Amino acid sequence: MTQACALLHRLGVTANYKGYAYAAYAAALCVERPDLLLLVTKNLYPEVARRYQTTWQAVERGIRSVIAVVWARNPALLGRMAGGALEGKPRSTQFLAIITAEIQFSGVK
Repeated sequence: MTQACALLHRLGVTANYKGYAYAAYAAALCVERPDLLLLVTKNLYPEVARRYQTTWQAVERGIRSVIAVVWARNPALLGRMAGGALEGKPRSTQFLAIITAEIQFSGVK
Protein backbone atom coordinates (compact mmCIF):
# COMPACT_ATOMS: atom_id res chain seq x y z
CA MET A 1 0.00 0.00 0.00
CA THR A 2 2.97 2.33 0.49
CA GLN A 3 3.59 2.26 -3.26
CA ALA A 4 0.03 3.44 -3.90
CA CYS A 5 0.42 6.17 -1.29
CA ALA A 6 3.66 7.36 -2.88
CA LEU A 7 2.01 7.46 -6.28
CA LEU A 8 -0.98 9.43 -4.98
CA HIS A 9 1.43 11.94 -3.43
CA ARG A 10 3.21 12.32 -6.78
CA LEU A 11 -0.16 13.04 -8.34
CA GLY A 12 -0.88 15.77 -5.78
CA VAL A 13 -3.25 13.98 -3.41
CA THR A 14 -2.58 14.18 0.31
CA ALA A 15 -3.85 12.04 3.16
CA ASN A 16 -6.32 14.66 4.36
CA TYR A 17 -8.81 13.40 1.75
CA LYS A 18 -10.88 10.44 2.93
CA GLY A 19 -10.73 9.00 -0.56
CA TYR A 20 -6.93 8.90 -0.32
CA ALA A 21 -7.02 5.81 1.90
CA TYR A 22 -9.75 4.23 -0.21
CA ALA A 23 -7.85 4.78 -3.46
CA ALA A 24 -4.55 3.58 -2.01
CA TYR A 25 -6.08 0.41 -0.59
CA ALA A 26 -8.09 -0.25 -3.77
CA ALA A 27 -4.95 0.11 -5.90
CA ALA A 28 -2.99 -2.19 -3.59
CA LEU A 29 -5.75 -4.81 -3.87
CA CYS A 30 -5.79 -4.48 -7.66
CA VAL A 31 -2.03 -5.00 -7.84
CA GLU A 32 -2.50 -8.29 -6.01
CA ARG A 33 -5.72 -9.22 -7.81
CA PRO A 34 -6.13 -7.46 -11.19
CA ASP A 35 -9.46 -9.22 -11.74
CA LEU A 36 -10.99 -6.81 -9.21
CA LEU A 37 -10.85 -4.10 -11.90
CA LEU A 38 -13.45 -6.00 -13.91
CA LEU A 39 -16.29 -5.57 -11.40
CA VAL A 40 -15.37 -2.65 -9.16
CA THR A 41 -18.88 -1.94 -7.87
CA LYS A 42 -19.62 -5.58 -7.13
CA ASN A 43 -16.25 -6.73 -5.76
CA LEU A 44 -13.66 -4.01 -5.20
CA TYR A 45 -15.66 -1.22 -3.56
CA PRO A 46 -17.40 -3.55 -1.08
CA GLU A 47 -14.03 -5.01 -0.05
CA VAL A 48 -12.59 -1.54 0.54
CA ALA A 49 -15.78 -0.54 2.38
CA ARG A 50 -15.48 -3.51 4.75
CA ARG A 51 -11.91 -2.52 5.59
CA TYR A 52 -12.91 1.07 6.41
CA GLN A 53 -16.35 0.22 7.87
CA THR A 54 -18.30 2.32 5.41
CA THR A 55 -20.49 1.81 2.36
CA TRP A 56 -19.38 1.03 -1.16
CA GLN A 57 -21.07 4.29 -2.23
CA ALA A 58 -18.85 6.26 0.16
CA VAL A 59 -15.79 4.50 -1.27
CA GLU A 60 -16.81 5.37 -4.82
CA ARG A 61 -17.50 9.00 -3.87
CA GLY A 62 -14.15 9.27 -2.07
CA ILE A 63 -12.26 7.91 -5.06
CA ARG A 64 -14.10 10.34 -7.35
CA SER A 65 -12.96 13.16 -5.06
CA VAL A 66 -9.36 11.98 -5.37
CA ILE A 67 -9.72 11.92 -9.15
CA ALA A 68 -11.01 15.50 -9.11
CA VAL A 69 -7.97 16.60 -7.10
CA VAL A 70 -5.56 14.80 -9.43
CA TRP A 71 -7.31 16.22 -12.49
CA ALA A 72 -7.08 19.75 -11.08
CA ARG A 73 -3.45 19.49 -9.91
CA ASN A 74 -1.61 17.15 -12.24
CA PRO A 75 -3.52 15.97 -15.31
CA ALA A 76 -0.34 15.87 -17.42
CA LEU A 77 1.35 13.34 -15.13
CA LEU A 78 -1.78 11.21 -15.04
CA GLY A 79 -1.86 11.32 -18.84
CA ARG A 80 1.75 10.20 -19.06
CA MET A 81 0.98 7.32 -16.71
CA ALA A 82 -1.96 6.40 -18.93
CA GLY A 83 0.31 6.31 -21.96
CA GLY A 84 -1.02 9.45 -23.62
CA ALA A 85 -3.10 12.53 -23.07
CA LEU A 86 -6.51 11.89 -21.56
CA GLU A 87 -9.43 13.59 -23.27
CA GLY A 88 -11.24 14.17 -20.02
CA LYS A 89 -11.25 13.33 -16.35
CA PRO A 90 -11.07 9.53 -16.05
CA ARG A 91 -13.79 7.46 -14.48
CA SER A 92 -13.02 5.62 -11.26
CA THR A 93 -12.26 2.28 -12.90
CA GLN A 94 -9.99 3.89 -15.47
CA PHE A 95 -8.15 5.85 -12.76
CA LEU A 96 -7.62 2.72 -10.67
CA ALA A 97 -6.41 0.82 -13.74
CA ILE A 98 -3.91 3.59 -14.51
CA ILE A 99 -2.43 3.74 -11.03
CA THR A 100 -2.44 -0.05 -10.68
CA ALA A 101 -0.51 -0.39 -13.93
CA GLU A 102 1.91 2.35 -12.87
CA ILE A 103 2.65 0.50 -9.65
CA GLN A 104 3.04 -2.84 -11.40
CA PHE A 105 5.16 -1.75 -14.33
CA SER A 106 7.26 1.12 -13.09
CA GLY A 107 8.06 -0.06 -9.59
CA VAL A 108 6.90 3.09 -7.79
CA LYS A 109 8.55 3.22 -4.38
